[in-house]
Amino acid sequence: MKMKALVQYEKGSKKVRLEEIPVPDDLGPKEILMQVQAVGVCGSDLHIYHGTNGFYVKPRLVLGHEYSGTVVEVGSSVKMFKKGDRIVSETPIYVCDACVYCRSGQFDLCPHRLAFGATADGGMAQYVKTREGICHHVPDSISYEQAALTEPVSVAYNAVAHHSHIQPGDHVVIIGPGPIGLMCLQMAKLSSPGHLTIIGTKRDAKRLELAKSFGADEVIIVEEEDAVAKVTQVGDGFGADLVVDCVGISATLQQSMEMVRQGGQITKVGWGPAPVGFSLDPIIQKAVRLQGSFSHKYYQWENVLKLMDKKKIDPMPMTKIYAMDDWEQAFDEMHSLDHAKSIILPNA
Repeated sequence: MKMKALVQYEKGSKKVRLEEIPVPDDLGPKEILMQVQAVGVCGSDLHIYHGTNGFYVKPRLVLGHEYSGTVVEVGSSVKMFKKGDRIVSETPIYVCDACVYCRSGQFDLCPHRLAFGATADGGMAQYVKTREGICHHVPDSISYEQAALTEPVSVAYNAVAHHSHIQPGDHVVIIGPGPIGLMCLQMAKLSSPGHLTIIGTKRDAKRLELAKSFGADEVIIVEEEDAVAKVTQVGDGFGADLVVDCVGISATLQQSMEMVRQGGQITKVGWGPAPVGFSLDPIIQKAVRLQGSFSHKYYQWENVLKLMDKKKIDPMPMTKIYAMDDWEQAFDEMHSLDHAKSIILPNA
């Protein structure tokens, strides 16, 4: 049996195409075959598509790690799911279950971790094989399209609700209005900050307008205003209590250091492979906590689904939906910042 799948067939720019490949079979005892109903396009998918990824991907790869769908078949030992269930799957297809991180429940940090859409075939296909331990039931109130975005919302949850500490009334700054930045903004809003600022560029105009609808108190366009000066004009003038860097390049880390207050926090979510190129001593001088946030944890997916079920978080206003055959348009329009997030329907 064959299925449509979006495949990077070799490394390089735009070495991606729609192919007919076999449907996964030979389910293990704890594995699940899912019919994929919706899959989100991540920034990492765009990097793979353009050949600019700074991370390893296997030489031939089915893209996609943000997906939801319906259970088609279950392995002999699967207990929590049955045929017809609506589910969403986390990203690690494999963890070792033996290292200190796995044994302490920090599966996201397992050094042997294999991930859908990077080191293992992903969910930009009509069917995908996953495992029971990383699947979640999707409430009926949540559409497949919305459920497919549980992953990026969980990234934001991990960064803002788990790693960062917001007191009601704090000044919170989000750098970068991409999908993760917009979800960090929604997540921060739940903690009742006193002032919520988001920073972007002129190219981000549409996404910054969306940020306003998501609850941003202030939008700063870096080509038009001095972001550090604007941030330090708020409140007592010492700067932001928390800066969440969703861009990750050297310039935004330096900007974060300049605008955070003494004793504040910087949470770095965005990736930037280039060397820093400046002194980190201001972190010492200001006694700032600089922390990274990577991936997500099982309970965070459960909490995100609860928040979406209760309409407290909604990623859908930032999306545009495409049929599988229109995948190239989905990639190109998201890359051009026409909108923040593309969702593909493999079985539409």
